[in-house]
Amino acid sequence: QTILCLPRSFEYSQKNAVLIPAATLGVGGMLVYWLRSRHKVKTIEMGDGWWGSGERPLKVKEDESIRPFKIETSDKEIEDLHRRLDQARYTPPLEGATFDYGFNSIYLQKVVTYWRNQFDWRKQVEVLNKYPHFKTTIEGIDIHFIHVKPSYVPHGRAVQPLLMVHGWPGSFYEFYKIIPLLTEPAGHGLNEGDVVFEVICPSIPGYGFSEAPHQKGFDSIATARIFHKLMNRLGFKEYYLQGGDWGSRITTNMAQMLPQSVKGLHLNLVFISRQGLRGMISVMLGAYVPWLVGLTKEDVKRTYPFIQKNIYTLLRESGYLHIQATKPDTAGCGLNDSPVGLAAYILEKFSTWTDKSFLQRDDGGLESKYTLEELLTNVMIYWVTSSIVSSMRYYKENISKDPTLSLHDRVGVHVPTGIAAFPQEITHAPRVWAKGVYKNIITYSYMPRGGHFAAFEEPKLLAKDIMHFVRKVEQL
Repeated sequence: QTILCLPRSFEYSQKNAVLIPAATLGVGGMLVYWLRSRHKVKTIEMGDGWWGSGERPLKVKEDESIRPFKIETSDKEIEDLHRRLDQARYTPPLEGATFDYGFNSIYLQKVVTYWRNQFDWRKQVEVLNKYPHFKTTIEGIDIHFIHVKPSYVPHGRAVQPLLMVHGWPGSFYEFYKIIPLLTEPAGHGLNEGDVVFEVICPSIPGYGFSEAPHQKGFDSIATARIFHKLMNRLGFKEYYLQGGDWGSRITTNMAQMLPQSVKGLHLNLVFISRQGLRGMISVMLGAYVPWLVGLTKEDVKRTYPFIQKNIYTLLRESGYLHIQATKPDTAGCGLNDSPVGLAAYILEKFSTWTDKSFLQRDDGGLESKYTLEELLTNVMIYWVTSSIVSSMRYYKENISKDPTLSLHDRVGVHVPTGIAAFPQEITHAPRVWAKGVYKNIITYSYMPRGGHFAAFEEPKLLAKDIMHFVRKVEQL
C-alpha cells in the first residue's frame, strides 16, 4: 500500500512545485499592479470635438495649414464707431458716488471724448500687427494666435516654448508688454543668462480673432485640447504654460490632460474651493493659530477677515458672473450694439480687479496703472470682432457643468508648478491650500504689488517670476 501511494505522493508534490510558485507569482503580480496603480497619475481624457457649423464632415480631412493673418480696419468701421459714440446717452451719477455703483458716468464721458477725438485705431492696428499673427483650423473653427521668437539666441542657450493664455475681459493684447521681456530679456535689463522664450499667445475661441464655437458645450476642457493640438501642430512636443483668469483654468486642464507634454505650469491665479470639513477647519483655525494649518503671516494678511475678503468682496465683484453663467446672450445684445456700454462693462473690471481701493475713486484709478490708449485697444478688439457675446457664453458653458469650478480638483496636477500670488488679486490661495490640487509646487511667490491683470499691469514682475520658475525646473 505504501509502495502504491508513492507515485501519487510524487505526482502531488510535482503539482505543488508548479502551483505554489505560480500562485506566488500571481499574488505578487497583483500586489505590484496595485502598488503601481496607487501611484499612477490620473489624467483628464483628451477626447475630441467639433465646433464648426452643422454636422462634422466625415470624409473631409481638416486643413491643418498655418496661415499668416493681419489685423485690418477700414474707414467704414471707424465711421460707424464714431457715429455710435456721438449718439451715446448718459445717466448722471448719484451725488458722492465714485465707482461703488459701477462705472462713474462723468468719468465715462471723459473716456469717450478721448476715444472719439484722440484715440487712433489705425495706429493701434499697426501696434497689434508688430508681432506675427496666424490662424489655423482646429475642430472646425479658426484659431488665432501670435507666435513671437527671439531675434537673437546666444550660443548654447536653449529656447523654451511658452504658451500664454488670457482670460475675460482681456485678450492676447494683455501680453504685448511682457513678450519682449521674455523673448529678449537681456535687452530689457533682465540678464537672466540661461532662460529665453519663444511665446505663443492664442485667442480663446469666441474671443478676439478666434472663431466662436457654433455648437453648445465649449468649455475649458475643449479649449485645453485645442491648445494642445495647436502646440503639436507648431511642432512642439514639450512646452511651458502660463495663465491667469480663464487662462489659469485652461492651462491647468492642459497639465491634467497631457502631463507628459507640459514641462511646467506657471499661474498668477489659482482656483481653490475650500469645501468640506477639512476646508472649514483650515479657515476657522487659520485666523487664530495659522501655523497649525500651514498658513504664513502673509497668508493671514491677505485672507482675513475671511467673510469680508472672500465672501463679501466676491459677491460685490461677481454679479457679472451670474448673468454670464445663465443668460449671456440677453445682456450681450446691448454691449454688442453700444461701444460706450461695452467700454463701461469691460473697463470697470480693469478698475476694481487691479486694486480694490479704486472703488472709492471718481476715475476708478484706471489711468494710474494703464493708459487710455492701452485700455481702449483691448475694448476695440472686442468691438471690431463682435466677440463680447461669445466671450460671455464661456461662463455658461463652464459654470453650468461645474458651478464651483472644482470638478477636476480630484485630478491632481503633478507637473512642476509655479504660482505668483499678487496682493490685489480677487482671491488669495495660500500655498498649503494650492497643494491640494497642485502636487508639485516648485516656486510660490508673494508678489509685492499688482492685481488680476498681471502681465498687463506688472509685466516685469511677472516675467522675472516666470524666469525664476523655469530656471528651477530646468535644474531639476
